[in-house]
Amino acid sequence: MTRYIVTLSFAAALAMLQPAVSHAENAEAGQAIFKKDCGVCHGTVQGKIGVGPSLFGIVGRLAGTVAGFRYSEANKNSGLTWDAATLDRYLVSPRTVVVGTTMTYAGQKDAEKRGDLIAYLATLH
Repeated sequence: MTRYIVTLSFAAALAMLQPAVSHAENAEAGQAIFKKDCGVCHGTVQGKIGVGPSLFGIVGRLAGTVAGFRYSEANKNSGLTWDAATLDRYLVSPRTVVVGTTMTYAGQKDAEKRGDLIAYLATLH
């Protein structure tokens, strides 16, 4: 009986460590989030600079490298490459990930929305 309880307790503990089932990222939903949250400052056309740099080709790009955009020193010297994991951390709180950035976005706390937004950004190439 003791072995059964220990095994059951171990199984329950493992179950709690497993991540919750996540939804599949939705690039179409991400495009709507982009328009609402990002589109005021950022465009998606290669080489077109607005208040912020174009996000065309952002996934896989080194931070602070869009030609013609005046980045903060913090962003230029961050050493970050915009992969999905880095974008996810950054989109929660840009000023925490790149201390000294001039980006004023407060962040997206909703993991599902961040996933959708990143899925959309990945289509921009």
